Amino acid sequence: MAASTTTSQADRPARPQWKDVHRMTASKTPETDWDNAPGLLDGAMQLHLTAETCNLDYWFSSVAQGTLAGLVDGHTPGAVTPEHMRRPGPLRTALITELGFRTVAEEKATRAISKLVETAPDLAGMEFYATQLIDEARHARVFRNHIVDMGIAEADLSATIEEYAGKDIQQVIMPLEDFSQPIRDAGDYIGGVILLTVLVEGVLAPTAELSERKWRRLDPAAAEIERGAGIDEIRHLTVGSEIVRNHLIAHPEEKPRIGALIAQGQQLWASVPVLEMLGRREALFQEGLAEHAAVAGDYEIWPGRRLVDTTAEERVAKAMQWSAEMQENRIAYMGLR
Repeated sequence: MAASTTTSQADRPARPQWKDVHRMTASKTPETDWDNAPGLLDGAMQLHLTAETCNLDYWFSSVAQGTLAGLVDGHTPGAVTPEHMRRPGPLRTALITELGFRTVAEEKATRAISKLVETAPDLAGMEFYATQLIDEARHARVFRNHIVDMGIAEADLSATIEEYAGKDIQQVIMPLEDFSQPIRDAGDYIGGVILLTVLVEGVLAPTAELSERKWRRLDPAAAEIERGAGIDEIRHLTVGSEIVRNHLIAHPEEKPRIGALIAQGQQLWASVPVLEMLGRREALFQEGLAEHAAVAGDYEIWPGRRLVDTTAEERVAKAMQWSAEMQENRIAYMGLR
């Protein structure tokens, strides 16, 4: 069983139903079912999945023909991008900035995972990371496509991402890429799994959970895109943790090295301006939320707390709390606490 988490049950709203008449194929596994899969935080910290079970057959039946069945650009056909998200303003700027950053992060993750496919010591790991490579490439694509859906010409997409998110990419993503490059060059499979599971997805996934929640009323299509990516990330985080856990059980002498790698990565995250980046995004979102408060209505971002009553600082603090809890949960489950 995964280590317990301190996340309050009150922080976990009932999972919204994304039912759509166009979805004809149900997933064969609960954790990949579009309507009933758990939220990213609960799923990643409580489920138990392995590379052996999450193989190619699993991916084709439960993901390609399950989670993704009937989706259009990552969301159900009935979810639309509201007109207010196509008009210039702080709300639109906030989402373009966020998705531009996520697009580049997913692109770089896709390329990095190719090294895990190459160096996996067994077929189970090779197959699993081959499926994660496709997942991450798909995430990058649907994030890009949603920026286009907000009115950015496809020919202008790269320049727009640079304009809106270039600073964050340079200050947050590039240092992480530089840090991980020696691990990839050395063909360090377990080191690469650690970087991906704990120091990339384990840190960024909680901000994705926040994103899904805060856009549900303001941009239903964006929220559903995040929902689909979150279902994938549950699998990525839990299987990655299981791979490391099993490796350390078989090779306990590796614990000091892996523990040192995590500590170095955490120091890196503490040195890059993640809080500044999130603060700027949420300040823009706050300004746009004030303009479109009627659209958000009485929607609660977590039980007992209406989205319109939250502040930028409160949302950033919640995302960082979730991030710390998820990291600690995964590290403990892998046997490093």
